[in-house]
Amino acid sequence: MDLPHHWRLLALLACANVLCQDYPEEVPPPPPDYADPYAAYPLRCAPECSCPPSHPYAMYCNDRKLTSVPAVPRHIRHLYAQANAIEGLTAAPFANASALTDVNLGHNRLRSPLVDRKALAGLTSLLHLHLDHNELEEVPPSLPKSLQRLFLGSNKISKLSADDLHGLADVAVLDLCNNRLTDVKGKALVVMKGLMQVSLCGNKLRSMPSELPGSLLQLSVDHNAISSIPDGYFRKTPNLMSLRASYNKLTDVPYELFNLSSLLELNLGHNQLSSTFYVPRALQHLYLNDNEFHDVNISLMCPSVNRDNPNLLTYIRIDNNRLKRALDNYVYACFPRINTIFYGEQKAEKREEAEKVEKRSQWSSSEETSPLAGQRRVNVCSVKTPAEESPCSHGGEGFKYRF
Repeated sequence: MDLPHHWRLLALLACANVLCQDYPEEVPPPPPDYADPYAAYPLRCAPECSCPPSHPYAMYCNDRKLTSVPAVPRHIRHLYAQANAIEGLTAAPFANASALTDVNLGHNRLRSPLVDRKALAGLTSLLHLHLDHNELEEVPPSLPKSLQRLFLGSNKISKLSADDLHGLADVAVLDLCNNRLTDVKGKALVVMKGLMQVSLCGNKLRSMPSELPGSLLQLSVDHNAISSIPDGYFRKTPNLMSLRASYNKLTDVPYELFNLSSLLELNLGHNQLSSTFYVPRALQHLYLNDNEFHDVNISLMCPSVNRDNPNLLTYIRIDNNRLKRALDNYVYACFPRINTIFYGEQKAEKREEAEKVEKRSQWSSSEETSPLAGQRRVNVCSVKTPAEESPCSHGGEGFKYRF
């Protein structure tokens, strides 16, 4: 049916209105937010390194004979550049690397004169920094305040001051083992308010650090030349849980030096100690091996017995001393949870055995002997308790421990 002319005109106008109405322009999606850990980052990587899709935030540059740090893309959070030949650091490779949280530059050839003062200052998100096994002579300056773990072991650092560690209040773990420190004076460590674990092993320390932060939980000063520890030294570290001071030159310690309510592990092996000291109630592992003890006075170690709040000691290692007899049976009343007393071999036994071997060699100098002549199988619990009990299993099954 033909429509009147005016109706046809109205229909055309209606169609024109639909087809020509103004639609909003299509807006492209925003670029990915690189601060968002779940954003879909483009897979960019330094050509010298590897960035596997399975670890999109990591860049692996380790063991590639690099002499400098490659430019780090913006999205990278973990940089592994250890085991190279890198001698210096500048800020240039890290210009866009503000997202970095972990940097490993260990086992390189870093030297302090070639490390720019601001090389790492811009890494405001950095939490863990490995600079161990290099040739650094001092702590790198202007380290990020965000750091929580700092590894500087096996370098050539010979001095440590509060200025070196200023601003690192959040560092919880500090490793300075195997350097050339002769002392740690002043407030070098106290400025690190959050420090919980410090390792100073393998240096040339002649005395303990002047001051320790109250937050400290674990202290390692083994393999040094420390000859004494002042009375009351640990009063400002009431939360200390582990002290390792083996391989030093300690000859005596104050009786109540280790009277700490949180101390669980105490290692004083390989010193020259001969006097008994107070053992705190919470202590579980005690190492006195390779000292000069002729006797161990249990009554001094444990002056009282409290059945409701017993001592928690479970393990004593006392081999390679000068003991002539086993510990008194009172040790089991005083330390009811003890399950291992490691006597091993004593120095007196070694001397007597050496004399026997020498006599045997004189008697049989003209005879053909076995390759094992003059040797004997050593029982790790060679000193028996008076009750003929095995001192390595009293009170229950002994736990396995690696030495």
